[in-house]
Amino acid sequence: MARILYLTQIEIDHGAIRLLAEECARAGIKRPLVVTDAGVRAAGVLQPALDALGALPHAVFDGTPSNPTEAAIRAATAVYWAEHCDGLVAVGGGSSIDLAKGVAIAATHEGPLKTYATIEGGSPKITERVAPLIAVPTTAGTGSEVARGAIVIVDDGRKLGFHRWHLVPKTAILDPDLTLALPPLLTAATGMDAIAHCMETFMAPAVNPPADGIALDGLERGWAHIVRATKNGHDREARWNMMSASMQGAMAFQKGLGCVHSLSHSLGGVNPKLHHGTLNAMFLPAVVRFNASAESMAKERRLERMARVIGLSGCDARGTEVAEALREMNARLGLPSGLAAMGVTRDLFDRITDGALADHCHKTNPRIASRDDYREILEASL
Repeated sequence: MARILYLTQIEIDHGAIRLLAEECARAGIKRPLVVTDAGVRAAGVLQPALDALGALPHAVFDGTPSNPTEAAIRAATAVYWAEHCDGLVAVGGGSSIDLAKGVAIAATHEGPLKTYATIEGGSPKITERVAPLIAVPTTAGTGSEVARGAIVIVDDGRKLGFHRWHLVPKTAILDPDLTLALPPLLTAATGMDAIAHCMETFMAPAVNPPADGIALDGLERGWAHIVRATKNGHDREARWNMMSASMQGAMAFQKGLGCVHSLSHSLGGVNPKLHHGTLNAMFLPAVVRFNASAESMAKERRLERMARVIGLSGCDARGTEVAEALREMNARLGLPSGLAAMGVTRDLFDRITDGALADHCHKTNPRIASRDDYREILEASL
């Protein structure tokens, strides 16, 4: 049986941040905790959101790390309680939005955060008591603003997923103008994150034709505009399309992801300093080739359809052309040439593989990877 759910109200437009106070009122939020990070605040990107709140009382937590941690969630939750907040506004990239989702759980549910992790069987324990959240992304990549999940490094060092429809933000305010000052390398890395979401969810074997259509359109938008957005950050049309591609990738990945993300989640837990979107870009070529022989890929002509969307005239059954196009795109964008250029060494392979095999994305890949398969993907991505 296929279950298809899309639940979020999305506002996407240049200047959409002006709707923030109105959307807080609609969600019943009278005193929000604004969750962001120090970089967003220092860059002046937070201020338009604070201005849009107007006279609405609020508190600010700007201690989000590059990869959200349970410790940071505890710190933000303490502010939430101390300031008597009744909801959350996340302003930032996926880390800030995911951290806010963690606070939405921690502020309203008892026990350590890992209790609610997907692989711990915790999803059903996340109830409608979660604090309401409005998400305002300032990057175009993760799509967490329309997703039911969050990725958090818990106290024992594991990078775990938390998934429940109650975690979907009440409103996603997508204002491309908030991304105009995003640096080129971050634009490229987050953009490839969006492209990875679109491609990997399209390859996932679950039956969800709407998700497939959304993913393909998102891939086409992302592929056509990522270079423009990276080379000229003030290209407003390119920024709008990248923000849409990001949102579409996350709307689609409710269908499921796969080996790209199981590896990225694991390696991001081993070394939290590594950027998630960049890791996805590194793994995507090898995973496309690994997935090419899956029965569901051939049945639905998935390689051929992706190849057509990214402008290739054809592709072989091994996925060589699509994989090579991805490598070439990474190079055009100035991203690393592989994992080795990011400081990843072979002695980490066993730890990365252990985490990938346990990750919630592992079982939704079109081919179930073995330990040896993961090592081969890592070697090919090095």
